[in-house]
Amino acid sequence: MSRIAILDEDKCQPKKCKYTCIEYCPGVRMEEDTIIINEKSKKPLISEELCNGCGICTNRCPFKAVNIINLPEELTNPIHRYGQNKFELFGLPIVGEGSVVGILGQNGIGKSTIMRILSGELIPNLGNWEEKENIWEEIIDHYKGTQLQKYFKNLLNSKIKVIHKSQMVDQLSKFVKGNVNQLLKNIDEVDKFDKVVEDLQLESVLNRDVENLSGGELQRVAIGASVLRDGDFYYFDEPSSWLDVHQRLNIVKVIRSLAEEGKSVMVIEHDLATLDAISDYVHIIYGKPGAYGVVSQMKGVRVGINAYINGFLKEENVRIRKQAIEFKVHAPKIADEGKILTKYSQIKKDYDGFSLLVDDGELYHNEIVTAFGSNGIGKTTFAKIISNVEKVDSGSVEKKLEVVYKPQYLNYDFDGRVEDFLYMNAPNYGKNIFMSEIAKPLSIEDILDKNLDELSGGELQRLAIAVTLSQEGDLYVFDEPTAFLDVEQRLRVGKIIKKVVESKNATALIIDHDIVFIDYITNRAMVFHGKPGLEGIATKPTDIKTSMNKFLKDLKITFRRDKETKRPRVNKLDSYLDRQQKENQQYYYLEN
Repeated sequence: MSRIAILDEDKCQPKKCKYTCIEYCPGVRMEEDTIIINEKSKKPLISEELCNGCGICTNRCPFKAVNIINLPEELTNPIHRYGQNKFELFGLPIVGEGSVVGILGQNGIGKSTIMRILSGELIPNLGNWEEKENIWEEIIDHYKGTQLQKYFKNLLNSKIKVIHKSQMVDQLSKFVKGNVNQLLKNIDEVDKFDKVVEDLQLESVLNRDVENLSGGELQRVAIGASVLRDGDFYYFDEPSSWLDVHQRLNIVKVIRSLAEEGKSVMVIEHDLATLDAISDYVHIIYGKPGAYGVVSQMKGVRVGINAYINGFLKEENVRIRKQAIEFKVHAPKIADEGKILTKYSQIKKDYDGFSLLVDDGELYHNEIVTAFGSNGIGKTTFAKIISNVEKVDSGSVEKKLEVVYKPQYLNYDFDGRVEDFLYMNAPNYGKNIFMSEIAKPLSIEDILDKNLDELSGGELQRLAIAVTLSQEGDLYVFDEPTAFLDVEQRLRVGKIIKKVVESKNATALIIDHDIVFIDYITNRAMVFHGKPGLEGIATKPTDIKTSMNKFLKDLKITFRRDKETKRPRVNKLDSYLDRQQKENQQYYYLEN
């Protein structure tokens, strides 16, 4: 059995611990020391050849910066490694011609690394991170007799054109300047400008500059720019981020059209409903985040997603999770609808060019209410109104509530470490209940020593959720808590919110676009409809099936339950099930 040693340099603090790992390592002070000090970084380096995997350094390290991982025997030839004691990737997915291949896995497991390798942005080193020379010939020989050998040959010789839409679209305005209309017309190589603009609903942003676009608008522009270029292979990293349900269905149509034209497409996606609708096949990436990732065999999209949910890969005989993720067939009911937290009368709010009308309603203790609808329809405005952040033109909330609000955009003006931020903003930080019920399941301990401005989008999101839940309140409002989180993190966040809300006899209002997450967490729901950017109308909270039926009917799509896992799945437009459910006015799922 082989092993790898992972050292988290962000956590390692040699000045404070005086090299505890070296002091207790039984392999040190022999002819060849197992652990030595890197002269440049002054951080330990662990020899994986000499390390016997005893785990003493792992247990002794006061900052939990060391991790010794035993690998299965077959994992001996990595495709890429970032350095000694750093992340290692095993295998690459197959890119199918005329099909969409989905990539599913946790954050930090190597998905973006895969796309960077396949797009030619990162040359794989086959584990030889110290190799300075170009090793393309060795890579091509490594994949001799496979589809990837031909792929890398053509990539090296510029015989194929690769289009890569990166994950970080919010950084687009730093590198791309100018008018959206001119930008898209200048890169249109396939003469489909009008169709792409219509399909992605970009008409309203054409006359604006890139620097003035929202996250969702930047995402659609980035996807449009990718589709308008004439390539052979298209790679989309998290294309649904910032988009509402209707926009997600639009990108499914646009990206799948590439495969219908014979192009090869690969998509990284955390929204299971979107991944299901967009992909023909999937590869699951499993392993240990930040340590190593392994690419599974290609699977049919339904089989692959179900295997991920069940936590067991049959063909590989590998269990990737202790327990399966379970979905309820019927929406949970409120235990006692007599315990009202607050009521609110019909609410009206007018801005320049936009008006919001919210039907009168009530919120109960110990429930989770979700709000869903198109972007620009008033969901965030309602959250701010119920949170006492925005004033209304007419209407009122009966009882003034103690509201804790997590906004959609996380811009913290703080210069320092995460732990310092928690001491100042999380009242219960350090207490057993916070550490066990919030910090541990959200993996907050892994980022305590990082500076706040160094956090990834997912890390910052988890921190914001932890800080929100640590505070005392009657109502907890979360605006898009799933942004930047992977599938497991999303469902884990759902469990944590449920548990904390119930323990505090409180209520949560959640705005989100992930149908699977909404289905997983919701007691009751509000539907926002109208004309985005002009008029928003919100229903009172009702049961999830009634709300979702109304919402999906407006979108003219239907969902069904997967027979094996009970997860929501999108029906193909005008399929037998789609027509049957529409006839029965059951847009959400058929009764069993």
